[in-house]
Amino acid sequence: MKKISIACLIMIFCLTGKAIIHADDHTWQDETIYFIMVDRFANGDTSNDYEVDLNDPAAYHGGDFQGIIDKLDYIKEMGFTAIWLTPIVKNEPKGYHGYWTEDFYEVEEHFGTMEEFKTLVQEAHNRDIKIILDLVVNHTGYQHPWLDDPDKQDWFHEDEAILDWDNQENVENGRLAGLPDLAQENPEVREYLLDMAKWWIQETDVDGYRLDTVKHVPKDFWEEFAREVKSVKDNFFLIGEVWHNDPTYVADYAETGIDSFVDYPFYNEATRIFSRPDQRIGKYMQGIWERNKSLYENPYVLGNFIDNHDNQRFVRLAIENKQDPVTRLKLALTYMYTAPGIPIVYYGTEIAMDGGNDPDNRRMMDFTDHELVSYISTLGDIRKDHPALTHGDLEVLVDKVGTTVFSRTYEKNNVIVAMNNTTEDQEIILTDDMLTGDSQLIPVFGDKVIKKEKDGYVITLPKESSEIFILEEDNDNTNEVTFPYWYLVLGLIAVGVIGFLIIRKKHQ
Repeated sequence: MKKISIACLIMIFCLTGKAIIHADDHTWQDETIYFIMVDRFANGDTSNDYEVDLNDPAAYHGGDFQGIIDKLDYIKEMGFTAIWLTPIVKNEPKGYHGYWTEDFYEVEEHFGTMEEFKTLVQEAHNRDIKIILDLVVNHTGYQHPWLDDPDKQDWFHEDEAILDWDNQENVENGRLAGLPDLAQENPEVREYLLDMAKWWIQETDVDGYRLDTVKHVPKDFWEEFAREVKSVKDNFFLIGEVWHNDPTYVADYAETGIDSFVDYPFYNEATRIFSRPDQRIGKYMQGIWERNKSLYENPYVLGNFIDNHDNQRFVRLAIENKQDPVTRLKLALTYMYTAPGIPIVYYGTEIAMDGGNDPDNRRMMDFTDHELVSYISTLGDIRKDHPALTHGDLEVLVDKVGTTVFSRTYEKNNVIVAMNNTTEDQEIILTDDMLTGDSQLIPVFGDKVIKKEKDGYVITLPKESSEIFILEEDNDNTNEVTFPYWYLVLGLIAVGVIGFLIIRKKHQ
């Protein structure tokens, strides 16, 4: 009977023509990441609200582990498969953001307890959501106890500011924003940091680290760091922050064993293009992709983002350009979800949260209904269901000022994305040399299926809008006699079930 079942499955596959994506094929490039600043997301436990002041943008606002646990279903329903959390270690006063470490082994009491964090990780895993922790090994907080320890004076570099950003030695040894800079070349410091990083994995079962301030730490440290932490847990993911505009400079750190990077060059282009109309899309998109393919062994795992906690929010950029932020966000999000790479959505983007420079870009989350929540959910579903968007190559089919059409193709899966970044409706024709064969374009957001006409496929896009199409064979355009093959599939299944029951009855 097992052989019969397998044969039936093979027959069903042949009849339906649907590609089967095996679970074992799932990699980090299939993930979609939601980025949370723990203190500013959700207050689930008021008992840990020490010195909370919602009127002070530089004070704690009450977000905690319990708040995130309470919102895990909300995050999953939007289609996110991983959560990146800002640092959770114990910070010195006013360190609501997590980047002023006071104790590398303790949990920040404003966020909850170690047990509550472990519960958060487990509850996320129960929902097939991975947890990525932000980890800082470049510096400590301004008042770290080691600064007053005579035995640890050589654990820090000299108190010198970073004055020459083109001088790598100064970048690595100078104090970023005056924060005490750790000396990773000191064997004791190195051992401490490596042991600490491995301990958090062993203790909490987190799935990855977002590595803060990568370019301020020597590459030889990162090489050992990557080897050590990956020895603790299979498929452990490292995504680094190399805040630099030169793609080659960023990519050089991939040689250390860090798997991925938040793609600042992508961010620079995406926010420039979509925060205002009439910007050219196609040639820059193709250029980014070709560049990344030449620089990285796996460019599909680079982190695409349009918002983060260090820059003014995309909404503010749109407002400054006198644009409707929701309209602009929809275009930018469509681009981010359909371009090669892992989409990273900063909390609040789904409600079009406004915000200027730090700390205004870190406002407390407001869980109100917003049309962008369902829009992001749809984008998440499309990305999950179509491997072309996670594994496929990119080809720009149409490239005009303000309008573009591009395809993502992986095996038999083909997704077409059309974008109108102008203030006028646009008609776009895809000719036979762009899309061959008799196919039809099934829209994701709209309801009008586009069939091939004499001149090709005619796409009409309203101003400042985009559409995602699934390219499928159009059986209506063939001269062959079609057959409702799903009836045949159902019939075969019914025959199989009846046969099984007959055989079973004979053996009773």
